[in-house]
Amino acid sequence: MSIRWDVPQHAEALERLNAALEDEAHRGAVVLGPDGVGKSTLARQAAEQLCERHPATLTRWVVGTPTERMVPFGAFGHLVDISEIGKPARLLRAARASLVRAGQESDLLLIVDEAHDLDVLSATLVYQLALAGAARMIVTARADVAPEPIAALWTDGLLERIDLEPPPGAARQSTPAEVDAFLAGLPAPARLVLDYLAIAEPLTVADLTVLAGDGAVRQAEDLGAAETRVRNHDDDEPVVYTAHPLFGARARLLLGTEGTRQRRTEVVRLLSGHPCEHLSDRLRLASLAVDSDAPQPVADVVDAAQQALRLGDLKLAERLARAALDRSEGLEARLVLGQALAWQGRGREAGVVLAAVNPADLSETELIAWAVPRAANQFWMLGEPEKATAFLQTTRNRVTEPAARTTLDGLTATFAMNAGNLTRAISLANQVLSVPDAGDQAVAWAASAGVLSSARMGRLADVDRLAERAAEVEHPGLLRFTVGLGQIISLVMAGQIEEAQALAQRFTDFAELQQPGRSVGEVLLAYVLLIKGEFAAAASLLGPASAVLERSGYSWGPLSLTLSATAIAQQGDIPGSAKAFRRAEIRHGTKSALFAPELGVARAWTRATARDKTGALTAVREAARTAERAGQSAVALLVWHDAIRLGDIRALEPVTRLVGEIDCAIGQIIVRHARALVNSDGGALAAVSDELAAVGMVAAATDATLQAQGCGGS
Repeated sequence: MSIRWDVPQHAEALERLNAALEDEAHRGAVVLGPDGVGKSTLARQAAEQLCERHPATLTRWVVGTPTERMVPFGAFGHLVDISEIGKPARLLRAARASLVRAGQESDLLLIVDEAHDLDVLSATLVYQLALAGAARMIVTARADVAPEPIAALWTDGLLERIDLEPPPGAARQSTPAEVDAFLAGLPAPARLVLDYLAIAEPLTVADLTVLAGDGAVRQAEDLGAAETRVRNHDDDEPVVYTAHPLFGARARLLLGTEGTRQRRTEVVRLLSGHPCEHLSDRLRLASLAVDSDAPQPVADVVDAAQQALRLGDLKLAERLARAALDRSEGLEARLVLGQALAWQGRGREAGVVLAAVNPADLSETELIAWAVPRAANQFWMLGEPEKATAFLQTTRNRVTEPAARTTLDGLTATFAMNAGNLTRAISLANQVLSVPDAGDQAVAWAASAGVLSSARMGRLADVDRLAERAAEVEHPGLLRFTVGLGQIISLVMAGQIEEAQALAQRFTDFAELQQPGRSVGEVLLAYVLLIKGEFAAAASLLGPASAVLERSGYSWGPLSLTLSATAIAQQGDIPGSAKAFRRAEIRHGTKSALFAPELGVARAWTRATARDKTGALTAVREAARTAERAGQSAVALLVWHDAIRLGDIRALEPVTRLVGEIDCAIGQIIVRHARALVNSDGGALAAVSDELAAVGMVAAATDATLQAQGCGGS
């Protein structure tokens, strides 16, 4: 039985695509539409015409497939080398740089076909390349299932959006039943080609020839079941794809469980004999081998699980680590599984996995490798900060190696910071950072804690230095956001609000790739928006972010709920703010004691919205004193400014004292605001309003204007 895919011609869309490729503002387009509407054909036509207009164009093809989607950078494995680069953020920078260099050497055209089937890292790289304008780009996708970074290509206006629909009167597309009949009618060699591609797409012509026999690929092509592509002009070997996504999907279904396992085993045995030049190839092979009868050595599976964890693919890391642990009770597999579960917010499961280890059987190196993730899981995911801190101290008493103690001290510094003991956090961080041979993990914990503690304490001169130390090492988990919040606070205190917003925005540009990272980035941005007075915009970010973070166990969860309550209250929503504040108060505890002043501010604005001025002033004063008692002088200064905005004339003394400790632009404006309010000086209040508006603190400026009007000022 033959099958015919009627690929419509889209002359108008082709014209628009050609124009978009020449448009320096967009430098390309996203072509959207259902399967079979002609997206790939349109992309190919546009690429051919562009190369005719610009003969020096270097064309690079990337094709998303269901099997490539299973591994980090699966679709880009042939273009970028990611073997030993580092964690996601650094890896993406290197990948982007390598492609940008190619674009500088010649005019680069990147075609990303079937982008809805990209893995998260590949999709993020596509977004970042478009954001940087690094190449002309044609991206094809189905809008209904596109991953978030791909959808952002058109929602953020980076590439022009071109929607394709079947022309009126076009023949309907074939149904799954017709596809099944087509597959059943294929000669055995051609059908074998599709079966193997359903397991691992793409495969090289040479590999498929070994698997399916001589002439099988040509037969599949002639019958319209498969197509061979040379992805890049300098590729040594062409690769084979199914001719339509439905072919692979239906072939997998028709193979059944036993047939799928058999074909997968045959593919794994063949690929295992090839050298794996790229990490994506090794991860792809490890993923395929898990459900086959040709398992890889346990050590190789554990290594692949560790690499997946490093790249932020928590699901793949969990799957591979479980497979390794099922075959061997090795510590390394257990540690990877525990971390993969914890970072997904599944703290109780992680606790069970990690608790199965007997510490008496471990060497000092193994003890540290186990104790750090177990303590972190206890502190954040299980909400047992006191137990976690005591466990770390007990472990520290057992070890004798200075490097091991330094690692534990770095994590203890982070615990102390989150618990609100900034003096101890700074002391421990400085001790760790003074050790010449401190390990990367110890430096990451200590430097990130030092950055945020210094910023909140008003030691602003130390922030950039410590941030540079943190940048020298890989940040485990979400520590880059801890550093980011410290830098943002420092910029705010300097009156550089727009710069603070720009920095926060970078944390939402898919830098962390997966949740909860994306939501933490949105909390940083919302923090700045609240300072600017853009309460509705902040609330729109914090609503979804808090829903994600509340489940994660991280201290960012209580902070997101607290900021959300403030954003809602500032918009005058009495019942909404009361409800949001109750949620924030319930979630607040020792692990988020660092943010106790913010909780007090949320309480104050919630009361102010309910027209309880006395209660609001009481709450905001207590929040400021809480910050001062904790040594958070910069935070106390900002909280006292909230008190001034609420009309507190008693704030002049503390802000004057704090500005004597902290030399910063915002502090000087706050003192002038307090003094003008005490003196009922309308003209001075109006001048302060202008200053606040100039730095971007619009809501505070509005409050100062209203206070000036109340004094008779202009």
